[in-house]
Amino acid sequence: MRILLVGAGGVGSAVVPIAARRHFFEHIVVADSQQSRAAAAVAKVANPRFSAITLDASDQAAVEAALAEHRCDVLFNAVDPRFTMPLFRAALNAGAHYLDMAMSLSRPHPQRPYELPGVKLGDEQFALDGAWRDRGLLALVGMGVEPGLADVFARYAADHLFESIDEIGIRDGANLVVDGYDFAPTFSIWTTIEECLNPPVIWEDGGWRTTEPFSEPEVFDFPEGIGPVECVNVEHEEVLLVPRWVDARRVTFKYGLGEEFIGVLKTLHKLGLDNAGKIRVGGVETSPRDVVAASLPDPATLGDRMRGKTCAGTWVKGVGKDGEPREVYLYHVVDNEWSMREYGCQAVVWQTALHPVVALELLATGVWTGSGVLGPEAFDAVPFLDLLGDYGSPWGMRDQLAAALQPA
Repeated sequence: MRILLVGAGGVGSAVVPIAARRHFFEHIVVADSQQSRAAAAVAKVANPRFSAITLDASDQAAVEAALAEHRCDVLFNAVDPRFTMPLFRAALNAGAHYLDMAMSLSRPHPQRPYELPGVKLGDEQFALDGAWRDRGLLALVGMGVEPGLADVFARYAADHLFESIDEIGIRDGANLVVDGYDFAPTFSIWTTIEECLNPPVIWEDGGWRTTEPFSEPEVFDFPEGIGPVECVNVEHEEVLLVPRWVDARRVTFKYGLGEEFIGVLKTLHKLGLDNAGKIRVGGVETSPRDVVAASLPDPATLGDRMRGKTCAGTWVKGVGKDGEPREVYLYHVVDNEWSMREYGCQAVVWQTALHPVVALELLATGVWTGSGVLGPEAFDAVPFLDLLGDYGSPWGMRDQLAAALQPA
C-alpha cells in the first residue's frame, strides 16, 4: 500500500509516528501546503518509508497529479473539511481509494434551520456512491475517533451486545488543562467552530431532525478519573452515519465543551468571526475564521503544556441478548502524559490519528474490504477492536446499570 497523506497539521503529523511502528504499507508521502511542516513531520521518524512534498489540498488537479506521480493507491485526507470534496473527487478520478476523518460540509435549512436538516454532513459524498462502486474503489468516510472508533463501537454493540437498541449516544469529554493560556483549544478551532455552531442533527424514529446548538445539556460521568462533565448537542458525523447501518430508535452526539468554551463560540458567532467566507480588510481578502485560527496556538504544539485525559465513547441503551434491559458505555481514553512520552503527540490529536491508521492496516491486509462510499459501521468491528490492543491503546466497556447501583 502506497499512501498520500494530505495534511501535516496536528493529526497528520501524529499519523507519522504511529504508522512508522507498523509494517503494512510500502510508503507514505506526507503532503502539506507548507513543505516545511510536512518535512518536519517526516524528519521526526527518520524512516525511508516516508517522504514530504508541497501540495495545495484545494487544487484537485495537483492532487490527482501527485497521486499518479508517487504511485499512491490510497488518499488519506487529514485536512479540515472544507477540502474534503476536492480531495474526494481527486481520489476517484485518479483511481485511488480514499479515507477521511471529517465528511463534506453541511448547509442549514434556509427557512427552518433548527427543525429540519438542509444539506447534511456527507450528503455530497454519498451522492457519488455509485461512481465509486462502478470503479471498484472504496471511500471510507468518517474514520477518525469521532467519527470513526465511535461508529465501530456502535457496530460492535449492535452485533454482540444488544437484541434491540433504543438509543446510541456518542459522548465525548475530557479533564484536559492547558497551562499558560487563557484560551487554547486542543483541536482545530476551524473544525470546532464548524461543528459547534451549525444546527445539531438528531436521528429519531426513522428520520433526521435538527435542534439549537448546545441544546439538551446533560451531565455524563466519564471513566478513568475524568468524572462528570456537562455535554451538549453538537453537529457530528456519527448521527448521519450510524443509522445507515445500525438499527436504533435514536442517535445523538454530545460534546463536553464547558461554559467558557461555549461562551467564546457564541461571542465569535455574534461578532461574525465564525464566518468562513472571505471579506476584504484593507487591500487583503481573508476569512474571519482563518484569522481566529491564526491567532490561537497550534493544537499540535500544546502537548508539553497539557495535562489530563481525553475520552471518546459510545453509550448504548436497549435490550441485551438475554432479553433484559442493558446499558453500556464503550470508550477509549488517552492520557496526555502517556501520548507525549510514547509518541511526542498531545492526547487529542494522537487519539484522532490512531484509528485511521488501524483502519488502513485492516484494508491493507484484506481484513476489511468493500467498494463505494462506506462508513466504519459497514465493517466487522471485532478485528478493529482487537488490533487496538496491538497498538498499545486498548478500549474499555462500562456497564452503566451496574455503575448506577454502586454507592456514591
